Amino acid sequence: MNRILIFFGGCSTEYGVSLQSAHAVLTHLDRSRFEPLLVGITQSGGWLYYTGAPDAIPADRWQGTECVPCTLVLSRGVSHLLLLDGSGTQLSFDAAFPVLHGKNGEDGTLQGLLELAGIPVIGCGALSSALCMDKDRAHKLASLAGVAVPASLVLNLGEDPQAAVDFARQTGYPLFVKPVKAGSSYGISQIHQEEELLPALDLAFQYDNQVILEETIPGFEVGCAVIGTRELLVGEIDEIELSGGFFDFTEKYTLKTSAIHVPARVDPQTAQAVKQTAKVLYRALGCAGFARVDLFLTPQGKIVFNEINTIPGFTEHSRFPGMMQAAGMTFPEILDTILGQVMAP
Repeated sequence: MNRILIFFGGCSTEYGVSLQSAHAVLTHLDRSRFEPLLVGITQSGGWLYYTGAPDAIPADRWQGTECVPCTLVLSRGVSHLLLLDGSGTQLSFDAAFPVLHGKNGEDGTLQGLLELAGIPVIGCGALSSALCMDKDRAHKLASLAGVAVPASLVLNLGEDPQAAVDFARQTGYPLFVKPVKAGSSYGISQIHQEEELLPALDLAFQYDNQVILEETIPGFEVGCAVIGTRELLVGEIDEIELSGGFFDFTEKYTLKTSAIHVPARVDPQTAQAVKQTAKVLYRALGCAGFARVDLFLTPQGKIVFNEINTIPGFTEHSRFPGMMQAAGMTFPEILDTILGQVMAP
């Protein structure tokens, strides 16, 4: 049996989402093949080895007596977790699975630490994780790979916002204002007039020191779940139907006024084109293991890149497992496939 070090929580605004995802992973993990070793990361950044009940995790009741401070042994080739309770206990494991979202977990920071220690990582590595989190650099690489991207402008914290005003006037409204490096739609605004621009910039700068302005692409968003490194397996593409506004944090995790259609309501040729474009982007940004590629589909059938999520959500509303399940895979089979790429049979 392979022992998997599973990270959850995280020093991120997406801490709560990670708790839900980790619980779903633990609930569907094949315990005859994989033994989980749990490390919860608190919102302040503390590492705790957790041995309590999985059901306490999504309710954020996991921090308590069943936790021991811990850290990784960073010597290469060791793959041990060191308990910091004075006992000197080291727990061995075979690979690490970060079930974290956003900064300090999905952005390559933890992946780099694991790679430094020579620990096999389930999912994307440090470089691809960092690139995909950075909307500006991801768009540049997507464009070089021949995929259309929205017109955009990056503004640094402290810079004169006049450049943003000029870009907005030239591009036209509505526009999206986003932190360059953030997830789950935190700090994102869709603005429809110039009076909304400066408040939207202020909001986005609360989450990052760089903000990107993007033209609004007409049509709707589609996604493609991808598993693999050399050989790629794709799920059925999905489609986000909005009643208004955009797919913000609330809609992503409650679907109050929106709906997700799996498979997407497009013809087979368009679906195949979306899948092929997703593969191109997955490889162009160096993804490995698994990721979700998000795209726009215009009324004219043009495919435009949005972003890649290197650790997509695994909650009950999450799109990645939904797309793979629509392709015929159960949740346990999805996890078996993802983990099996790194672990020996």
